Amino acid sequence: MALKTDKNKGDAGIATQEKIMTAAESIFASYGYDAATVRKIAVEADVPVALVNYHFGSKEGLYRAIFEKRAPMVVDQRETGLKLANAEPDLDRRIDLVVRAVMLPMFGYRENERGQNFARLVTREMTDPQSEARGVFREMFDSIALKVLDAIAECFPDWTKTEVHWAYHTMLGAMSLIVLDNGRIERLSGGEVRPDDWEQAATHVTAIIAAGFKHRDRTQTRGG
Repeated sequence: MALKTDKNKGDAGIATQEKIMTAAESIFASYGYDAATVRKIAVEADVPVALVNYHFGSKEGLYRAIFEKRAPMVVDQRETGLKLANAEPDLDRRIDLVVRAVMLPMFGYRENERGQNFARLVTREMTDPQSEARGVFREMFDSIALKVLDAIAECFPDWTKTEVHWAYHTMLGAMSLIVLDNGRIERLSGGEVRPDDWEQAATHVTAIIAAGFKHRDRTQTRGG
C-alpha cells in the first residue's frame, strides 16, 4: 500500500510516518510479522494506534511500506555490484565479485541500529512460512535474484540449473545466519569475532562462499 501523500498532511504528517516506520522496523525485526501488533508499534512510536492505521491502512500496509522504501537501495547496490562483476572477463575473479554483490549490501546494514533492524527484517521475511502469501520478496527482490542466478550460471557454464539454484540459496543461508547473529559468534570466539563487524564478516564469508563455489565436488550433483 502506498503512503498517504495528500498535500494537507505537511511536514508533521511526514515526520509521523517516518517515526512510525522506524518503530515498526524495530518491532517487526524483534517479533516477526505475526507477533508484531499495531499496538506494540504505536507504543514504540509513542503515537495513538489510530494514527498507524490512518497513515498506512493496516499492519500489512505498514510492513509493505517499509520494504517499498528500503528494498530499492539493496537492489540498486546489488545491480551496481553485478555490473562490476560482469565487466570482469576472468570468470574465476568474476564469481568473487558476484558473491560480494549479494553479501555486502546486507552486511553493511549492520553498521547502525536501524540498518540492523532492516537486515533482520529482510531475513525474517525470507524465512517466514507466510512470506510467499504476502509476496514481498516476489515483487521487490525476485528480479535481482534472477540476475544473480544468471551471473552465477555465466561463471559456471557447465553447471546444471539445479546446481546454480542450490548454490545461490546456500549463499543466502550463510548471509542470513550472519545477519541474525546477536552475539553467539562473539561468545564462542571469546570476543575475537563480533557480528557487528560487517567488514570482517564480508571479507571472510564472501571468501568462503566463493571458494565453495569454485571447488565444489560435482561428482554427485552434476546430473541434476
